[in-house]
Amino acid sequence: MSRSGPSGLRIKSPDLLIAESGADLEGNGLRRSMGLFQLVCFGIGAIVGTGIFVGLSDTVAQAGPAVIVSFVLAAITCVFTAFSFAELGGAIPVSGSSYSYAYATLGERTAFLVGWCLLLEYGISVSAVAVGWGQYLNELLGSLTGWQLPAALSSPPGAGGIVNIPAVVVMLLAALLLVRGVRESARATAAMAVVKLAVLALFCVIGFSAFRSGNLAPFAPEGIAGITSGASVAFFSYIGFDAVTTAGEEVRNPRRNIPVAIMICIGVVTVLYCLVALGAIGALSSGKVAGQPAALSLIVNRVTHSTLGGGVIAFGAVVAIASVVLAVMYGQTRILMSMSRDGLIPRIFERISPRTSTPVANTWIVAAVFAVPAAVVPLDVVMNLTTIGTLAIMAVVNVSVLVLRRTRPDLPRRFRVPLFPLSPVLGIAFCGYLIYGTGPATWLQFAVFLAVGALVYALYGRRHSRLGSGSREPGGEADATPGAGGTESGTGGAIRDRVGAVSE
Repeated sequence: MSRSGPSGLRIKSPDLLIAESGADLEGNGLRRSMGLFQLVCFGIGAIVGTGIFVGLSDTVAQAGPAVIVSFVLAAITCVFTAFSFAELGGAIPVSGSSYSYAYATLGERTAFLVGWCLLLEYGISVSAVAVGWGQYLNELLGSLTGWQLPAALSSPPGAGGIVNIPAVVVMLLAALLLVRGVRESARATAAMAVVKLAVLALFCVIGFSAFRSGNLAPFAPEGIAGITSGASVAFFSYIGFDAVTTAGEEVRNPRRNIPVAIMICIGVVTVLYCLVALGAIGALSSGKVAGQPAALSLIVNRVTHSTLGGGVIAFGAVVAIASVVLAVMYGQTRILMSMSRDGLIPRIFERISPRTSTPVANTWIVAAVFAVPAAVVPLDVVMNLTTIGTLAIMAVVNVSVLVLRRTRPDLPRRFRVPLFPLSPVLGIAFCGYLIYGTGPATWLQFAVFLAVGALVYALYGRRHSRLGSGSREPGGEADATPGAGGTESGTGGAIRDRVGAVSE
């Protein structure tokens, strides 16, 4: 069920991935408690947050009124890759997402580096999102009480503060909810998604009531270069849609619901972002929006001549950003769980609590580790690095579709990429284009990050790989021993039977 590529790559077959996860059965101690509506809300919850509520002002600073074009360009990149995620998510419905897709097509080393990059997309981005939460929390406190947290305790060093306590608090609260169970987390995420969509719709109504066409001129003051840079920044606003695929083992009917949820999320979010950007620039010129913290609240305050409207927007932002922290932290824990299942990182990350059916230790480790950059690193420092890591992952996913169509044309696919192979090729091209827009300094940082990841794989991952040792081979010795203390979901002993069930 595994094979070696032409260069001796360790490649895990889709059948073995599905069998190990129990994705077509009831697998690994995780409960199937999400329906399509909850999955869509989860996806929207993972996307809509800091990128639009906080990052909009940074995008405007790059592109001016052409920020709308930047959002569309970023959306096009996401749409092509969303097609690929939808096909792979339906064909290989496991928690590993892009990590597992790379394992099934490009080999273990590439898969490990994809998982390493997912630390940027999920882990570091959740820190960046948490940083933005503090800005709107202060805006909300100021609107309600006239008092705000002192800058020393609500901003990181380099941004006028010492430590960002709100960022740490929101991460710990998200972890507390996640360890209680997926059902509770999904319900909370759904409720928060509805709230933030309503708040952004309210912003659009207020923004368009004060719309002035003159604010759109000059439309592209920095030309194509500004639009490209703006698109690279705007792309941060779309990060998270692939988190839908990390729910592969906890969603009902994953082969159908995962592709449908991905496409709905991208469509809803793209329309919403373009309307918000147009309403923002139309109501207040780009020069007054650029670089402003809590920009949407500022615009509403200016339009309504009252702090009440801005307070409502700030409340929506607090809810929205909290939901992103919750959804993205969920995605990160499931990726680490899949990597641990393969032996590439320590086994503590795959342990499932028999009481809550959640990876409790995994969740608390993620919260504790990534609360540190959230507390002390400014938002703009991590945004570009997170963006380039995500774009690299998306390029790999598009390549994976091309490879899997060739190597496993027989694999059941509920959704197929339209205009194949043009769509994934365009997805790769657009990812490369936006990577170019991040700039040389970010390229260098990313190269160093990948080099460190390759070293970690060489020193730990390759040596402990269960695929490399043959411990997960259906024809070899299956590891039937549960994790420490009996709290880990047993998967090894049933692998052989599950492979047979999947094949049938």
